[in-house]
Amino acid sequence: MKPVHIYLVIAVLALLPWTLDSQYVFHIATMIAIMIPMALGMNLMLKIGQLSMAQPAFMGIGAYGSALLAIRLGLPPMLALCLSGILAAVIATIVGPVFLRIKGVYFVLLTYAFGQIINLVFQEWTSLFGGNNGLYGIPKFSIFDLRLTAVQHYYIFGLVFAAIAYAAMRAIERSDIGAIYQSLNENEMLSRSIGSNALAWRIAAFTISAFTAGISGGIYAFYIGFLSPDAFGFRLSVDLIVINAIGGAHSVLGPLLGAILVVPLPEVLRDARQYQLLIYGLCLMVFLIFIRKGLVSLIQRQRKSA
Repeated sequence: MKPVHIYLVIAVLALLPWTLDSQYVFHIATMIAIMIPMALGMNLMLKIGQLSMAQPAFMGIGAYGSALLAIRLGLPPMLALCLSGILAAVIATIVGPVFLRIKGVYFVLLTYAFGQIINLVFQEWTSLFGGNNGLYGIPKFSIFDLRLTAVQHYYIFGLVFAAIAYAAMRAIERSDIGAIYQSLNENEMLSRSIGSNALAWRIAAFTISAFTAGISGGIYAFYIGFLSPDAFGFRLSVDLIVINAIGGAHSVLGPLLGAILVVPLPEVLRDARQYQLLIYGLCLMVFLIFIRKGLVSLIQRQRKSA
């Protein structure tokens, strides 16, 4: 299958909600669009050989930041969204030099602990974040005089940001920066020997992934209209790992395919909610054993044999 055919299939899938004309289908499609930039951010970190569990925390910072800037300060939603994405990126730039000096399982644990601390702040600082009761009264998103009220509007909005995030990650992958990231993952000593500042490049990747997560969080906040700390917990990190594993972590196309397949699963398994984690685990095991490089590897294999 040629790349143009793959993108054609994805375009057809993107248009599918309009043919079905169901609010429920539009909601699922919107959640897929919101998750794609998040998964792409984790994919960028995986490319430098580091599994970040901090993505939900940055999404939460973007979501609560957008909501509070719009509610408490009365900022226009577009400005609040941009500032919350920048806030997540700034926090990543501050903690990155400390976190990214550590590698392997210790980095995973450190980012996990960071996510838990941020989530605890959302729960305990009730006067600002609403605690476990949640944050209400988030206004609908608007650009100038255009107010997004219907789920279709947020689907288009999420789709546009997902396309921009994909194009940006694709450009990074195909550029010299992508080659540097690959060298950092495969042979950091060699990369350093040719003058590459490994820590600076890792911080840049961490910051980009935080920014995409922050903007995704902001779109989520304006779409849902209500925020709870549960939405930014450990389960979201697991979902992002599964999306990358099933789609294929070695290509930016992988997270996109993985999100299309994995995000609707909880709704498909709604009647068997108690078995969701079990089914997730089995799917992950099957892919890791039989299709270790994900769905993208099947496409690449088929292309080579054609």
